[in-house]
Parts: sequence; C-alpha cells; structure tokens
Amino acid sequence: MIELGTEKKAAPITARQREVVALIAAGCSNDEVGARLGISPRTAKAHCDVLRQKLGVRRRRQIPIAFRLLTGEDPLSITYGWALRAGSR
Repeated sequence: MIELGTEKKAAPITARQREVVALIAAGCSNDEVGARLGISPRTAKAHCDVLRQKLGVRRRRQIPIAFRLLTGEDPLSITYGWALRAGSR
C-alpha cells in the first residue's frame, strides 16, 4: 500500500524527473532510462532515488503509482524530448 507523506507539501517534481517517471512507468531499467535521456545509468538511479524520497515510496515500481495519485496525471502520457529522439531513430 502506498501512503503519500503528509507532513509537508510534496516537493515539486522537475521536468527531468517527470521524464524519468514516464520511463519507469514504461518499464525501463536505469540503463534504458540513461540511454533514452543521454545520462549515465548511475544518474538515472540517482533520479529514481530522489523520486522515491519525494513521493514517499520504498520501491521503484511504486513511483508511477504515487506520481499518479499525487498529480492525477498518467505517467505514460508524459512526452518530452526523449520520446522525439527515440522515435527519430
């Protein structure tokens, strides 16, 4: 069960973190997230760790669910530059 933290208002999620949420929701690994966004897998993992902390979840797979509960947005509907780059190959 996911319980979003209630102590403080949730920290804002950056545009890059939104891209990471979308890729996690699509089932991408840190290696795949890194390749799609032009960052290292380690940086992708760091984004994932920050998202887990911001969203108050323990597991990576809970990130898209918590994001949707918090924002009301479907993470799979998020498209940014990575979607255009991936489609142009």
